[in-house]
Amino acid sequence: MNKPFYPYRDLPPCLLWLLVLANPFGLGAQLPPLAREGGAPNPAQMNIGRFYGKVIDESTGKGIGYASVQLTAMRYDSAARTMREKVVAGQLTEPNGDFSLGNLPILGTYTLKISYLGYATVERKVSFDLSKLSQMPRGGFDLNAIHVIDRDLGNIPLAASSRLLKEVTVTAEASSVVLALDRKVYRVDKDGIAAGGTAEDALRNVPSVQVDIDGNVTLRNAAPQIFVDGRPTTLTLDQIPAESIEQIEVITNPSAKYDASGGNAGIINIVLKKERRKGYNGNVRAGIDMRGRINAGGDFNVREGKINAFVMGGLFDRKTLGEGETERLNRFGSFQTDVYQDVQTTINRRFMFARTGLDWFINNRNTLTLAGNYAGGRFVFWDDIRILTDSLANGNLLGSSFALREAESHRQFDNLGVQVLYKLLFPQPGKELTADININSAGFNNRGNFETRYEGLPVAFLQRQDDDGSNDQYTFQADFVNPINGSSKLEAGIRGALRDFRRNNASFQFDPAQKAYIRAPTFADQYAFLDQVYAAYTTYSHSYKQWGYQIGLRAEASFYQGDLPDIDSSFAIQYPISLFPSVFLTYKFNEEDNIQLNYSRRVNRPNFFQLSPFPDFSDSLLLNRGNPGLLPEFTHSIELSYQNIFNRQHNLLATVYYKRATNLIANYQFPEFNALLGRDVIVSTFINANSSTAYGAEFTLKNTLGKRIELTSNLNFYNSVVNSNNIESNLSREQFTWFIKENLNVKLPSAITLQVAGSYQSRTAFAFGANRGGPHGGWGGPTSTAQGYSIPVWFIDISLRKDFFKDRRASVTLAIQDVFASRRNGSFSESALFIQETWRIRDPQFIRLNFSYRFGKFDLSLFKRKNLKMGGDENMGIEVN
Repeated sequence: MNKPFYPYRDLPPCLLWLLVLANPFGLGAQLPPLAREGGAPNPAQMNIGRFYGKVIDESTGKGIGYASVQLTAMRYDSAARTMREKVVAGQLTEPNGDFSLGNLPILGTYTLKISYLGYATVERKVSFDLSKLSQMPRGGFDLNAIHVIDRDLGNIPLAASSRLLKEVTVTAEASSVVLALDRKVYRVDKDGIAAGGTAEDALRNVPSVQVDIDGNVTLRNAAPQIFVDGRPTTLTLDQIPAESIEQIEVITNPSAKYDASGGNAGIINIVLKKERRKGYNGNVRAGIDMRGRINAGGDFNVREGKINAFVMGGLFDRKTLGEGETERLNRFGSFQTDVYQDVQTTINRRFMFARTGLDWFINNRNTLTLAGNYAGGRFVFWDDIRILTDSLANGNLLGSSFALREAESHRQFDNLGVQVLYKLLFPQPGKELTADININSAGFNNRGNFETRYEGLPVAFLQRQDDDGSNDQYTFQADFVNPINGSSKLEAGIRGALRDFRRNNASFQFDPAQKAYIRAPTFADQYAFLDQVYAAYTTYSHSYKQWGYQIGLRAEASFYQGDLPDIDSSFAIQYPISLFPSVFLTYKFNEEDNIQLNYSRRVNRPNFFQLSPFPDFSDSLLLNRGNPGLLPEFTHSIELSYQNIFNRQHNLLATVYYKRATNLIANYQFPEFNALLGRDVIVSTFINANSSTAYGAEFTLKNTLGKRIELTSNLNFYNSVVNSNNIESNLSREQFTWFIKENLNVKLPSAITLQVAGSYQSRTAFAFGANRGGPHGGWGGPTSTAQGYSIPVWFIDISLRKDFFKDRRASVTLAIQDVFASRRNGSFSESALFIQETWRIRDPQFIRLNFSYRFGKFDLSLFKRKNLKMGGDENMGIEVN
């Protein structure tokens, strides 16, 4: 028989005492240290635990007020040179029986003691179980992603006998990327490349996601539903500063619990920063780019007693330079024309973003939150365009013409949002009820001036386009989670969403004779639509020892009404009941290997610009116009995912998927005579194609190499087929596509971190209705097309971050985007009437320098002067790193 091993038996007495002093919980604990990434253990990060519950009378179930609650732990007594039990926290219960003990180290075992006159004293062992925390490669846990570990101890009855509390379990995620079977989580605070940018910049490094130069977002080459804090928003991605984002969640195939919108893709949820630890904390930041434009902002959070208040704000100023070329051969008309166009673009963007709110912790189980946000600004666009047109007959040049076109557009916007949220926690762990109301209101005002001068003509051709409108969204939602037992859970909820869009458009042409702009009456000038979606869902899940399942059903009723008052025309689309089922099957081979098969049905409803019938004249060669008669597209999606966690340093997530869509919303181009321009033009609009199919495989691998290197790789292969025979005979296209994305983080000496991110995407047949957030997408960027493909594109971004001070509270980040000036977005389109090639690039080799400073203090009684230390030597107010 082997003898027991005592690791400390043969240590010299001096070393033994040092170990005792270093571990106040005793040598027997042998728990891994908590640490911030790349540094030593930080006391401010360790004291993030909180136990709370309610003391009740066992016979009546009523709360017991003013009962004594104490939490004790073993501490080293330097005078007696031995371990002794000391009180580390305590209080009297509230009149309703609630208690809350916070700012606790999450290591070690505690004894909870509750007493009240006339009742038997209750003593129970409670602890934070660290088994589910993701460990760092060299031991310890990265707590940067954890704010507060709240655990509900439930209703604790006072009686002659006691029941043992179940051991408390806490969870946390380390690293910049967290992979799971159902989602990926990307922490933006670790992204130096996005510092000083917007949500567009942050999304570019998220696995599975692609963002073009116009900010259009695709998820596995399809348009996702974009949420902010789990709810729809009128904000567009270029209105959200990257520093205001805590993390980005990517759900590729959501269950029936989630909004069915999103069509061929899933959900991207942008989670904004908010702190809830007691005390105060904040961050100030400022930056400048290579063109002298600045950005500045900050956030501040304070919690005392039952109130948690937060405020965030920022100013953003940026000048964007771009260029592009378009060449098109027109095959229609009395003779062919070959048109070449090059454009130089300048965009000035100035906007502000602010967010504030209050959390009211009514008691331990009831929380009410009121929050609001505002975004407003002004964007100015200048395009200098040169146009060369060759007239051809049988391949011979008949003549050429040259024109210069100047376009100047002004866009102003105001965006206001208000949220009211309520959360009720039941004594049963995991049982909760949440409800919220979200109101978002956005207004915009656009004006464009266009001047075209033709060589040899003495006068210029002048146009003006005025555009204003509003977008109001109202969303209400309630969700209930009920763990039936330790292995089963029932969830249910309701949701209603109303979108009210109104737009006024007017186009003018300058009349030299009258020396005034004359309004063009050739098309409708007013457009409005009301979109209503009402939903209810339920899901049931059950887990066994090695496998589990979840089944769900979502019912949605949608009603759309569009009106064109000028021509007394309206469009109505109604789907009284649409069912969206989902099924998830999961099998656990062991602690490291898991597999999941899931299915869901989803819908992609047309957005504002896809429906708006007004043409956009900013591009003289291509007029963009929506189609108010578009129908929603419906998609069936199947995924099979496998995850393998290798010794906590390597994590592989592999997925094969299949998608089938009907009534695909696709881009379509055709020639049309435009009365305002007095010539034939190519119009780009949207149609419902018969169907589309996409199938492929995706691999995401996260590797931690030693203590200093983290590499996340994302590789996607897929084949796509779009059938548009309902639009043109034999109009169908098939394309195999692949893309790879790498994100490398290296910790260098002297507290310097190097980040290198790169991406390559091959030729793409179509991208299912790209989205840029907010109520609508916008013109430009990849979208579903039945007539061509997007050209390959690749880029590399680099950043260096230097941290200062021992606790790294300050940092300076230098970022360079598109190092090799290779991020060119473009497309090729072909039909019987034309052939067109185009490419564009913006802000290559763009440099930003940013500074950030974090501050704060976590204290149980921030505004009280009296000493609340309770018999121990714990410092209840610890400076944050």
